[in-house]
Amino acid sequence: MAACKRAIIGLTGGIGSGKSAVAQRFAALGVDVVDTDEIAHALTASAGAAMPAIAAAFGAGVIAADGSMDRAAMRTLVFADPARRAQLEGILHPMIHAESLRRLSLGQGPYAMLVVPLLFETGTYLGLLSRTLAIDCPEDMQLSRVMQRSRLTEEQVRAIMAAQLSRSERKARSDDVIDNSGDLTALDLQVALKHRYYLASFTGAACPPSSTDHTDSRSD
Repeated sequence: MAACKRAIIGLTGGIGSGKSAVAQRFAALGVDVVDTDEIAHALTASAGAAMPAIAAAFGAGVIAADGSMDRAAMRTLVFADPARRAQLEGILHPMIHAESLRRLSLGQGPYAMLVVPLLFETGTYLGLLSRTLAIDCPEDMQLSRVMQRSRLTEEQVRAIMAAQLSRSERKARSDDVIDNSGDLTALDLQVALKHRYYLASFTGAACPPSSTDHTDSRSD
């Protein structure tokens, strides 16, 4: 029998829930973290691997002065036209998937963490995962966080939230949940507890269990 690959935890959450803050804390504990948003930013940066295809498909109107993708212009375009959004996804998603797999193959720890904002909405990565972890907070907190850190209007943020799973459905579909509605001390404690749980679950295991094997052992 071939050796089993190490466990992969899929981290997800709605916009403004605090996925990056949680991922940074797992990384500080020595976990190999692969963030699909970070990969997407690299692909669409100046001289990014996706930029020639994006320029050819969408034209100069979505290219910033430095040669990177103008994210605001592209956001406006794809939100208004689902066909154009699908066209962009057709360029980016295969590249993001390939790079995610490459990075996941490099680590050595007992488990890795894959950050995917639309984990359940797309379903692309679910077959890779041993468990799923949702970061949760109230919607009004999501809204205020995103508006503070970006130039998006309340209407724009609400439109993004409406395109994502509801909080209740995301929590119901996840094996584990971290509540990020409190202070940083509370967040640090929850991350530490989950990390110990994952280490205990996967260190020395013959094979990482599948997500469906954990229905009755959910760690909230």
